[in-house]
Amino acid sequence: MNINFEIASERPPCPTAYGERTGASIPAAIHLKSILVPLDFSDLSLKSLRYAAAFAEQFGARLTLLHILTMPVCPSDFPYPGPLGQDHCASVERRLKEIREAHLPGDLAVDVLVRQGFIFDGILEVARELRPDLIILSTHGYTGLNHLVLGSAAENIVRRAPCPVMVVREMEQDFV
Repeated sequence: MNINFEIASERPPCPTAYGERTGASIPAAIHLKSILVPLDFSDLSLKSLRYAAAFAEQFGARLTLLHILTMPVCPSDFPYPGPLGQDHCASVERRLKEIREAHLPGDLAVDVLVRQGFIFDGILEVARELRPDLIILSTHGYTGLNHLVLGSAAENIVRRAPCPVMVVREMEQDFV
């Protein structure tokens, strides 16, 4: 018994492909020009920086390293302490530049940015302002009570970001 296989030179269009459902054409390639990388200085956020560096090198994209200085939470009985001082902002900016020097190739285009506010609101505000093609961030993966109390900045960003978001977790299979 002989079985003959014919290999088609072109694949028939998939009825569920993007273009078939919407009538839009399928883009031929991905082009990333800018990537936003929020960092909290944890080892896990440095893991997201590794991913961002790999994408930036591959696509020739500019990285923006962002740190949000969280506003202190004060009970209503205490006066609001106001914004953090310029010295604190400058020291955080220096730390971002040190991370850039230690963890990124010198030929990558990198900006550093420090903002004050609530973490996910600050990240979303910068994303709307800079209009990056991609946000790469890490999640601590809190569950249960910690998730209830602390919430998930990553979850809020994924839901509300104006661009695609890549979330890097601590316990995952790395591909960089």
